[in-house]
Amino acid sequence: MPDILPDGFQIDLSIEAGNWDEAVLMVLSERAISAAFGIADLEVMENTEVSLLFTDDTAIRKLNAQWREKDKPTNVLSFPGSDPDGDVYGPLLGDIVFAYETVVREAEDMGIDFSDHLSHLIVHGLLHLFDYDHQENDEAELMESLEKAILASIGIEDPYADRPLVADEH
Repeated sequence: MPDILPDGFQIDLSIEAGNWDEAVLMVLSERAISAAFGIADLEVMENTEVSLLFTDDTAIRKLNAQWREKDKPTNVLSFPGSDPDGDVYGPLLGDIVFAYETVVREAEDMGIDFSDHLSHLIVHGLLHLFDYDHQENDEAELMESLEKAILASIGIEDPYADRPLVADEH
């Protein structure tokens, strides 16, 4: 599987809060996003940018309450940046926000490596920016099958293997 980002694709990585390691985040983000473009049929304009914000439960709880009316922290939130021109997205793909404490807790609860779980959430958040969703079971099945293929391409086991399909988990 080629790990190639689209021409001029930029990852804008910011750490707002939490005990994140910027060097590790950039490696994981580039690997996960590159795998998504290598496996999925995702089309962007040249010089498209995605923003990744790494923060904590307090900040993501506020965003979740404001935008989704759910007053609780969550692992990842995606905010699309533009409507596609046909099937081509960009130049601002959108923002993806991650909560440190929730990601750590979930990885520990599931008994999986933190970097594998975060890679999954990066892929999951990215797919949301391309209008993939999991509100209904058929949408969830499509999105999860794509996530599994992308993650398998970078050596990460099926994150859904021991869990039943549940639409709109977060």
